[in-house]
Amino acid sequence: MSSTTAISSSAFGLGILILGIFLFLIVLFFIGFRPVSVYFGDMGNYYHKFNLLVNGNPPNYNKDFLFIFFMNIISSSESATFFFFLCAFMYLYPLFSFTKKVFNEYWFYAFFMLIISFSFWSYGTNGIRNGIASSIFLLGISIKKKSFKYIMFIVACGFHQSLLLPFMAYLMTNYYNYPKKYLIAWLCCIPLSLVLGNVFISFFLNLGIIDSNNLEGYMGGFDYASEGITDLKTGFRWDFLIYSASGVYAGWYYIYKKLFTDIFYFRLFNIYLIVNGFWILVIKANYSNRFAYLSWFMLGIIIIYPLLKKKIFRNQHRVVAIIILAYFSFTYLMNVILS
Repeated sequence: MSSTTAISSSAFGLGILILGIFLFLIVLFFIGFRPVSVYFGDMGNYYHKFNLLVNGNPPNYNKDFLFIFFMNIISSSESATFFFFLCAFMYLYPLFSFTKKVFNEYWFYAFFMLIISFSFWSYGTNGIRNGIASSIFLLGISIKKKSFKYIMFIVACGFHQSLLLPFMAYLMTNYYNYPKKYLIAWLCCIPLSLVLGNVFISFFLNLGIIDSNNLEGYMGGFDYASEGITDLKTGFRWDFLIYSASGVYAGWYYIYKKLFTDIFYFRLFNIYLIVNGFWILVIKANYSNRFAYLSWFMLGIIIIYPLLKKKIFRNQHRVVAIIILAYFSFTYLMNVILS
């Protein structure tokens, strides 16, 4: 490599780093210092629980014990603003670190894909515990040392116990990590849900993986009308299914049409298929998008990963740009125009 090329590559890397850090800080401050408002969904509930701790009420460690422990420690500051800022940092930094570890000089593209994902904003401002837990889980996957990896998984599940589902999917990929059978299983979940959806909802409601009190709210045992929620869209969500299928198609295309072989990508894709398949089985449940997020937080990576690891297309930079634009356009359509 010539000295001119080396300098050019170094300058590009530095420019990308500065741009990425700037994006990280902008998003961090934008989310972290948003006003405390019920407009952000569950943010009002977090604020209420934080104030209870500030006023000396004992913490309840019955579920999500690490998040409650974290909230209890920060309550000593008596600053809700500081608490929500730290939540935003714990949501963003693992994503930043994950992309840096996995994609090296092309990390910015992967980080940007995560930032512009359809569910990114809502799980930074509404489903806060779930957002933090999923980010920690994603970082844990990228860690090579097993002891640290499983510590991160435990932390993720301690922040939100629903991460037990991706964790179990990860364990499954320890024993079988080839996509073909998982793809077939994912496809089978669609007719099974159409025919036996209510049966699966009842089954998972009583399975005990996720707290039953939460599941009753999500799966129908909650009087939404009494809470003033009258426009609750339920039933088989074909729109969400098509969105999820974009990741399934991308993985299938890269692996079987472009013969992309990467064990780590296989694992990410298989986890996505397993968890998304579970969501399809309960897709008719109220607010089933809460379950969909357990796979959706990986979707941007599933779509962009092979393009940042191997030359697949002739004009690959152009393809990456088109994919990013299309991905962002869907997010803009759903979160700005249609909302």
